Amino acid sequence: MTRRALLAALPMAAQTAPAQRIDSVRAWVMPLLGTGRFGTAKFTSDHDPNRSRWFGPFSQLAGSILVEIKTTGGLVGYGLGGGGSAAVHVIETHLRDLLLRADPANIELLWEQMYSSSIFYGRKGLAIQAISGIDLALWDLAGKAANKPVYQLLGGATKDKVRVYLTSKNVQFGLDKGIRAFKLPIDSSPSEGRAGMKKAIEPIEAARKAIGPDAELMIDVLCRWNVGYTIEMAERLAPARLLFIEEPLNPDDMAGYAELCARVQTTRIASGEHEYTRYGFENLIARKAAHILQPDITWSGGLSELRKIAALASARQLPLIPHRGGSVYGLHFILATAHCDLAESFGVGEPGNDIMQAMSPRFAAGYLYANDKPGFGVDITEALIGKHAVPR
Repeated sequence: MTRRALLAALPMAAQTAPAQRIDSVRAWVMPLLGTGRFGTAKFTSDHDPNRSRWFGPFSQLAGSILVEIKTTGGLVGYGLGGGGSAAVHVIETHLRDLLLRADPANIELLWEQMYSSSIFYGRKGLAIQAISGIDLALWDLAGKAANKPVYQLLGGATKDKVRVYLTSKNVQFGLDKGIRAFKLPIDSSPSEGRAGMKKAIEPIEAARKAIGPDAELMIDVLCRWNVGYTIEMAERLAPARLLFIEEPLNPDDMAGYAELCARVQTTRIASGEHEYTRYGFENLIARKAAHILQPDITWSGGLSELRKIAALASARQLPLIPHRGGSVYGLHFILATAHCDLAESFGVGEPGNDIMQAMSPRFAAGYLYANDKPGFGVDITEALIGKHAVPR
């Protein structure tokens, strides 16, 4: 058989060029929002309650990181992660060793290797947030290699647009933008007693009146309450018809969440923003400790893990509403996931920088729309990186 005939007989996959290899891995601290929105490092005494609410530079969007992976074939993938400079250190001193010279198409294999090799200090928090950024950069590369948007790699879109819910106290802004679902951040705590309850209830009632009876309304407590306080607040807020109460308790209080899910009848309990990997969510589900799951694709393990978390949720018929699902990364996941149809706002009405805007999909009249660019469709340049990366 001639060489030409042999090549013609081979499957097309066998005729392609040799697999690309990972040539470089870089990561930067890239805050999308300032640390000031999460408290202050100025304390009046050892007993100042601000001490417990100062979340520092590694948490939330103040601790965002950008991961860049380049291949020998000239492709570049970008992923968003968390954990600030601590996560960047993990990537540069450990995880990068597992990536350089590896085949970037082996996304699942690389995820398992990164997870297993960091298990003695990882499993939750910073290490998983670092892995999340890497995993998303690898999926971005996969889309670019296939010349397809990521949601098409996941089986295609299950919907053509995704409804947004706005996290903000300014509901009028959302109404003006055509948004019909709202979540209010709540500042009250049990230490304030019933006066604090009243302070929290008044703006919630005002918001319900402003948005009307048919719009969705939710609240985010950011782990400030306890079981008894949450139960009483849920009863008092029954007329407001909340879709859910988000993270009322410490994320590690699984028993407390299970009690709330069993006892609260007027609304649902949402949790998972600060949970990690399929293992953490499997525990959350098994203990019946959440009515609604809220994994963050940039923190809880990346797209590879969210697919597994979604499978767990689907099997138990639990709604999945990703935290910050309105980023381009979250949107591709939501588009491809049938039982996921609501995206939390990301960049809509926020004082984020132009890196945040680059990671924000098109928004119009209350909905988000994906573009058809290869990968996640994130347009990052060296100029943007140089402008916003925190100096080392």
